[in-house]
Amino acid sequence: MRLIEKIVKLGLNLIFPLRCPVCDEVLPMGSSCLCDSCKKKLIIIKTPFCMKCGKQLNNFEKEYCFDCSSKEHHFTRGRAVFDYQCILDGIYRFKYSNRQEYADFFAHSILDVLGDELKNWQADAIVPVPLHKSRLKKRGYNQAELIGKKLSKITHIPLKNQLIIREKNTIPQKTLDYASRINNLKKAFKIVENDVKLSTIVIIDDIYTTGSTIDAVSLELREHTSINKIYFITVAIGRGL
Repeated sequence: MRLIEKIVKLGLNLIFPLRCPVCDEVLPMGSSCLCDSCKKKLIIIKTPFCMKCGKQLNNFEKEYCFDCSSKEHHFTRGRAVFDYQCILDGIYRFKYSNRQEYADFFAHSILDVLGDELKNWQADAIVPVPLHKSRLKKRGYNQAELIGKKLSKITHIPLKNQLIIREKNTIPQKTLDYASRINNLKKAFKIVENDVKLSTIVIIDDIYTTGSTIDAVSLELREHTSINKIYFITVAIGRGL
């Protein structure tokens, strides 16, 4: 069976060659998931980082970034893998240019960097940030769900992609300032499948900037479910102050 899978995979690679998720160049047959030059470009979030949202800090004496020191979040804690600037082009192609195959690299990067932390959280479920049905129809896939499915398959943590939906078709967050982002997300999410067995969950998304999306999802979960520990993991995150 493994031989058949290898043959099928080889055939698919010939028809649809793998591309580097950083620069999008076609990868040589049999190479790893990154081209050699891009391996050096990636910046992984390391200590010191914010103990609440996981943003990279420049000062070991600080525990929290400026944002987390000045406002209250509804999630328990979060982490991210990469500094946003080094991977932003790849994430953009992943979301808007149908590079769904990047999900495999992003999921394995999460496990390589944050696997121990994910294990320690002892999550009952992985919950991808949902897309509104109109945006899902237009794009054809939910990038957060693709990563969540890969993580679920490897870790055997159940994926709950029907627990919460995006009921309101919001304006893209990247076009708004912080106050407008919060306003934009009011009543955007709705619980549709309350699983009383869930106590700890991990929200999955591609990017964390101000945290307004993760907060909106977390607030809905806190108000309408029995979940008491809400963690998040994103592929990339902005820098803290």
